[in-house]
Amino acid sequence: MRVPLSWLREYVDLPADVTARELATKLTLAGLEVETVDELGADLTGPVVFGRVLEIEELEGFKKPIRHCKVDVGQANGTGEPQEIVCGARNFSEGDLVVVVLPGGVLPGGFSIGARKTYGRMSAGMICSATELGLWEDHAGIVVLPEGFGAVGDDAIGPLGLREDVLDIAVTPDRGYALSMRGVARDTAALYGVELRDPAGLDVAAPTGEGHPATVDPAVCDRYVLRGVTGFDPDAPSPLWMKRRLAHSGVRPISLAVDVTNYVMLELGQPLHAWDRDRLKGALRVRRAAQGEKLETLDHVQRVLDTDDIVIADETGPVNIAGVMGGLTTEISLTSTSVLIEAGHFEAMHIARSSRRHQLSSESSRRFERGIDSAAQAVAATRAVELLAELGGARVEEAYTHIDESAAREPITLRATHPGDVAGVDYPEGTARTWLERIGCGVRGDAVLEVTPPTWRPDLTDPNDLAEEVIRFEGYENIPSIPPRAPAGRGLTPSQRLRRTLGRVLADTGYNEVLSYPFVGEADLDGLQLEEDDARRVSLRLANPLNEREPLLRTTLLPGLFKALARNVGRGFTDVALFEMGLVYRPEPGATRAPLLPVDRGPSAEELRQIDAAVPDQPRRVGAVLAGSAERAGWWGPGRPATWADAIQAARDIARTAGVELEVEADRHAPWHPGRCAALYVRVDGERLLVGHAGELHPRTVKAFALPERTCAMEVELDRIERARDGDTAPTVSTYPVATQDVALVVDESVPVGAVGDALAEGAGELLESVRLFDVYTGEQVGEGRKSAAFTLRFRAEDRTLTAEEAGAARDAAVALAAERTGAALRG
Repeated sequence: MRVPLSWLREYVDLPADVTARELATKLTLAGLEVETVDELGADLTGPVVFGRVLEIEELEGFKKPIRHCKVDVGQANGTGEPQEIVCGARNFSEGDLVVVVLPGGVLPGGFSIGARKTYGRMSAGMICSATELGLWEDHAGIVVLPEGFGAVGDDAIGPLGLREDVLDIAVTPDRGYALSMRGVARDTAALYGVELRDPAGLDVAAPTGEGHPATVDPAVCDRYVLRGVTGFDPDAPSPLWMKRRLAHSGVRPISLAVDVTNYVMLELGQPLHAWDRDRLKGALRVRRAAQGEKLETLDHVQRVLDTDDIVIADETGPVNIAGVMGGLTTEISLTSTSVLIEAGHFEAMHIARSSRRHQLSSESSRRFERGIDSAAQAVAATRAVELLAELGGARVEEAYTHIDESAAREPITLRATHPGDVAGVDYPEGTARTWLERIGCGVRGDAVLEVTPPTWRPDLTDPNDLAEEVIRFEGYENIPSIPPRAPAGRGLTPSQRLRRTLGRVLADTGYNEVLSYPFVGEADLDGLQLEEDDARRVSLRLANPLNEREPLLRTTLLPGLFKALARNVGRGFTDVALFEMGLVYRPEPGATRAPLLPVDRGPSAEELRQIDAAVPDQPRRVGAVLAGSAERAGWWGPGRPATWADAIQAARDIARTAGVELEVEADRHAPWHPGRCAALYVRVDGERLLVGHAGELHPRTVKAFALPERTCAMEVELDRIERARDGDTAPTVSTYPVATQDVALVVDESVPVGAVGDALAEGAGELLESVRLFDVYTGEQVGEGRKSAAFTLRFRAEDRTLTAEEAGAARDAAVALAAERTGAALRG
């Protein structure tokens, strides 16, 4: 809502020294967030004066009409002589009162005016249009002022309102009253403790008879007013003051009849609609639309209506979507002389749904769906017809239609101390009554108040709403800020510390963290090449998904990572390594839906059991995906592409950080390539536990997600890795030297190298510090179907320097166990 300060001052006697920015600060602290204060015309400098056109000479021989004018600007030019100005506009005549900017002036936008020769004549200044002055958008020509608007030579900046401070307020959905000058003025008057001149305080005479016939459905409209005028002059222009206020408020001036309805809407917050009454056929009915009815709206779109839409219909069918947009067949035209003004109070939720269904968000629907004054319809319609009579020469019909099916609001019981209890502040006695009465509530009682909210505040429905009103006017800034004191001895849990450490470790090894939406679709699961009976296809479906193509809660982190990788690659990043840490949702097959609990009692034991049974398992996982180069090429070397080994190493880094040994074994598991997939295990109480998979992705998955070729990925279940932890124990550090032994073993190609290494580690005994594979060889020297694996064994004792015999004996024991388990033989 844009609020011109000069318009606001008509209703509130603000102190003269209050600036727009001071008011903005005060309103923001009271809950009306002022986003900006626009200082319109701040870059405008004079002289800008009123002028009288004395002579017009038509210049010929040019591609467009050009006029050389002599304009009387009084003594503003210092000589009293007529000012010579060349102008291309055609909408003014000799004797007209216009606005002139003289040399030295600067128009909005930094447009400097000087004296120069153009079209063979001297031009000293400019005759201005509304657009050039920053009044409103109008390219039809220059501004022609009515007689008596100003004296020739006088400054025009003030009378035209060329400088104006406008507050731009971001109105929240619960404060629909603030979408009007009346609502903002009421809050302003309450904040400054001054009287409000309510623009809705008109004396509306009772109708002298029946107006235009109408009926309403009380379920969708509880108050409906129709007022008509005849003899309206469709050529009557909107006055400059009205057009200026509309433009400052962000509404484009159109014609007098339309401008009047928009002006009253901005002033009172009541949307109005104006019909050409001669185009209506018979009585009007406010009803729900019939399924499939059609209406061509003012934007020339044929719309198919729904039974949830409220329509205004005559004998021919719908002529309006109530509260949203009018129909084309009955719109006001440039020949309309009989105008019918409608003001209704429609059911807010119907308007909101219609606006979204038809994708028509109008100034009218914005107000209706937030809630308007349920008693302002007669006042708003009367104000509109009086303006049409005053400005357009119309005659107001004394008979009009006023249907009232509204019910009186019930009072709300409120303890006088309740606002203070909510804010944690001891407000003085009578504070609640004072503020509630200032905003228009009826208040009875002392310790316990019976508060009847006013009709213009439909958002006030319970004691906490009333408490909020008291608190915001007392000042949110006056509520003391006392941070809670954390109990001593509490900090991050071991799981939280592990997750933070893992994030740092993965970042240090070149991965960037991403956060994906936890929603997937069937197409994502198909892209993972999952079988129909795969447990990852058992997922929870959202009742109201953000995206109809992604209605499922994820059962794996991989789709989100793949999409993030594809976006990065699509934006030119060829070498990408990403990781994500988060929950997945794994419901049990056939799990029942959680029951809807009543609000008048606590849940029973059986209901709690049903809720627990419906909650899915939510394990925490870590996933990673990488493509391109793991080591970039440069002067230091050719670089190295990312492979399945890098994905497995990321899983190893996670396990190592958690203090767990990871066991790796070849496997077949979607979405990985069957020949380049590893299953990852940990041991818990002597039992092997599968924690995840890593490797190169299947080509079909790569194609489905538009990923680079040979993309690799890893996903592990962090909760299971944590179960395998023995605790945070520091490693033993020995000060004695290490003894290194190398061993090369020949085994069948089918034997996993990891199995050989595990056998060496177990056979070497307690003196072994580490086993590291440093070479794998296949070729003629080891024979067909055989391979050679070379390991480095490091031995160290905690209390002595090892002898060569001790290290050799440990090495021989390791080789013996490897030979026994894997058939390995020492390579000659």
